[in-house]
Amino acid sequence: MAIDCLVLGAGQEVGKSCMVVSINGKRIMFDCGMHMGYTDSRRYPDFSLISKTGDFDNALTCVIVTHFHLDHIGALPYFTEVCGYKGPIYMTYPTKALAPLMLEDYRKNMDRRGEDEQFTSDHIAECMKKVIPVDLKQTVQVDKDLQIRAYYAGHVIGAAMFYAKVGDAAMVYTGDYNMTPDRHLGAAQIDRLQLDLLITESTYATTIRDSRYGREREFLKAVHNCVAAGGKVLIPTFALGRAQELCILLEDYWERMNLKVPIYFSAGLTIQANMYYKMLINWTSQKIKETYATHNAFDFKNVRNFDRSLINAPGPCVLFATPGMIVGGFSLEVFMQWAPSENNLVTLPGYCVAGTIGHKLMSGKPTKIDLDKDTQINVRCQIHQLSFSPHTDAKGIMDLVKFLSPKHAILVHGEKPKMATLKERIQSELGIQCYCPANNETVTIPSTHYVKADASGTFIRSCLNPNFKFSTHSSTDKSYLDSNKSKAVSRLSVSDDRATEGILVVEKGKKAKVIHQDEILHMLGEKKHEIQFAYCIPMPMARTEDLSSTSHMLCGFDKSTLISRLSMILSDELSEGNILDLGEELQVESFRVSVCSSDNCPHRLSSSLQNGSESVFFCCNWSVADEKLAWKIISIMKNSTL
Repeated sequence: MAIDCLVLGAGQEVGKSCMVVSINGKRIMFDCGMHMGYTDSRRYPDFSLISKTGDFDNALTCVIVTHFHLDHIGALPYFTEVCGYKGPIYMTYPTKALAPLMLEDYRKNMDRRGEDEQFTSDHIAECMKKVIPVDLKQTVQVDKDLQIRAYYAGHVIGAAMFYAKVGDAAMVYTGDYNMTPDRHLGAAQIDRLQLDLLITESTYATTIRDSRYGREREFLKAVHNCVAAGGKVLIPTFALGRAQELCILLEDYWERMNLKVPIYFSAGLTIQANMYYKMLINWTSQKIKETYATHNAFDFKNVRNFDRSLINAPGPCVLFATPGMIVGGFSLEVFMQWAPSENNLVTLPGYCVAGTIGHKLMSGKPTKIDLDKDTQINVRCQIHQLSFSPHTDAKGIMDLVKFLSPKHAILVHGEKPKMATLKERIQSELGIQCYCPANNETVTIPSTHYVKADASGTFIRSCLNPNFKFSTHSSTDKSYLDSNKSKAVSRLSVSDDRATEGILVVEKGKKAKVIHQDEILHMLGEKKHEIQFAYCIPMPMARTEDLSSTSHMLCGFDKSTLISRLSMILSDELSEGNILDLGEELQVESFRVSVCSSDNCPHRLSSSLQNGSESVFFCCNWSVADEKLAWKIISIMKNSTL
């Protein structure tokens, strides 16, 4: 069995997250995002790769959305209402509540830019009717074979990692997550699971971020310096997530410093979002939950709504304007007005996708930006970049992969060169096979498949039989220590590992069965064929008189005495196996040794005859299973003297 992963988005890039995973006959779409850097056909995933005929209901078992960011949900209304998917969609309760706000805000921005409308308000409403909300750690049985479970991901309110299991094959798709807590959200949490596959984001694949407190101080200093000098601060951000995090930070600072400079939101969207945040307090950080009874962290005293007439009003201010990355909308409108003044500040709090104005500002200090062939923006304002991104860093990704220890890992949602570096780290440091597929590529990995089998009575009885192992080791007898002497004493250790070998038999139309190896011949109607090895080895003997042949050598010692002497030698030298003295024969496992009384033994090498007058010959035989043990015993015999 195998797991096939078709990457429709976020393959070697950030944006347009969409992955279709085929696992034991079920086909799941994880996320359905759009690319914020494109306005052409590259904006959405190529859904034709799922079904050439457009029959998405039969092509997919379900759709799972991890959180409300547009690069993870932005294409969903288009996929359901325009492309025609009518199957089940799963997301958490907060994501279902907040996603329509994000989608509607984006739709309005498309209208303002004069772009062709990809979906309408009615499309968004109808799309949300198909959504089945889930709680954290709630096991949902999608059908009789597929079960899914959501885990807290941090990142934004309602974000979840999703576990999916079909039969014995299991996987986790992380979406976006954060392994460290911030001011309003906790760190990602997930159980230790047995996984065939982990699909993880890798936005900051090679970045190790500084402490949160250092980044906060730097941000507050930049903002304070700007407003103190009479400048205006533009913070382009999406209405949900970083806006709340930074508002909590500024609210606290404004109170401590007794600042009267106004803080604005660009529209009622974020005010509406804050209302939802108050309702969804259980999804926030532990500190916010603990202080909720006396103070709601989302009641911002210093934050008010912004009116367009205030864009060119005199005096300092701080403005949160949507959308983030300055991809259009009101944030672009304000940027065009404020960018020409060197007193003003644009602070970019998180990752900006390639192709956006935010990315151009982060890539250098441009003096001019061409918006289109007819519009050019003069950029003289201060540019300040801070990593307030809610994504985990390289250490967090490595920690999660190490904790879950999947058999395979796939990296998505990252930049190609950095993903390649992280891939090598995962493979070299953790020993986990890792892949970085590009968009529209498919990765196939093997999956786990367990077989339920009966066991024969003979096999079960063989498991219960004692399996004693005897070994000797030397130790010092402490009774001799008082007299400054010590004595080496051989001690016998006994172990009983009750294990046995069996044969798995799978017959067509019958249930699999484990049988004992002795039963297979009867089942097949065959006779037992056993390979035995034999070797006649000369063993030197202390010479007391000139004896001319083996028969003369044996006159002075009976066979039992020679076997007894050999037993003593092996007991001192051999640390494994149980040595059985059977009188005229020794046995260790299948290895048997006896005194050879024939001068013409067929198992004797011709080179051994040269020293025959000084040696006693022993005939040895053993089965192939004990070949290693046999040659170890023979080596001991060759290097010992009777």
